[in-house]
Order: sequence, then structure tokens, then C-alpha cells
Amino acid sequence: MNIETGLKSMEEYIVREQDTAIKFDSGGLHILATPMLICNAERTCKNLVDPLLDEGMGTVGTLVNIRHLAPTPVGMKYRCDCEIIAVEGRMIRFHVLLHDEVETIGEGIHERFIINNARFTAKAEGKSGSSK
Repeated sequence: MNIETGLKSMEEYIVREQDTAIKFDSGGLHILATPMLICNAERTCKNLVDPLLDEGMGTVGTLVNIRHLAPTPVGMKYRCDCEIIAVEGRMIRFHVLLHDEVETIGEGIHERFIINNARFTAKAEGKSGSSK
């Protein structure tokens, strides 16, 4: 694995009707929903590190601290820029910055933790019988 600070990535998205606050029931408007903004910020970060991981490894989000700063209407493009700003053991911290075609719409920190996919899945599946 060669995950180091300074690595960057950018992905573009278009606000679709199913991405709006009204569809997520997180508000009453046809604008980009905060949960979708966060989802795409996480996706951009995940996609940056996935190709760098050893076989059988993955990452899971463990912290999201992103401010949604401005509305973006249906049909408008926006992009997420992410940069790895810290690697501490298996924790990777990213700075994320989101812009639509007019202005900055979001900014913050996201952390992901490197996991062994099989062990993590087994741990989750082990919970199935414990709460019944």
C-alpha cells in the first residue's frame, strides 16, 4: 500500500431529481440534498484510495464533518476535490472541497479506516443473532 499525504482526486456529479432534499426527506426543496453531497464526498475519497489498497482490503467511513454552504439546483454540475491530509496507521483523513458551476457549496473533513473486508463482514454478520 502506498497511501500518503498530498494525494488528490476530483470527481464531477450532476444534480438529479433523485438527489434533491425533497426526495431525501431532508428538506422541502428541489436542490441538492446534504446527504447526497456527503455521499459523493465519501465516494470521491473512497475512489481515490481503493486502487492503492492490497487485495482483500477496503475502507469504511468513520467521520464526516462537512458543511453544506450553498444550494445547487437540479441539472447543475458540481465537483468534489479531495486530498489526503493525514495517514495515521489505518486511518486516512481527507480534506474535501465541493464547488458547483458558480461557487463553493461544501467543505470539510472526512476520515476512512482501512479494513480487511472478510473480517469486517464476519463481524457485522456476527451481530445478526445477538439482538434477537
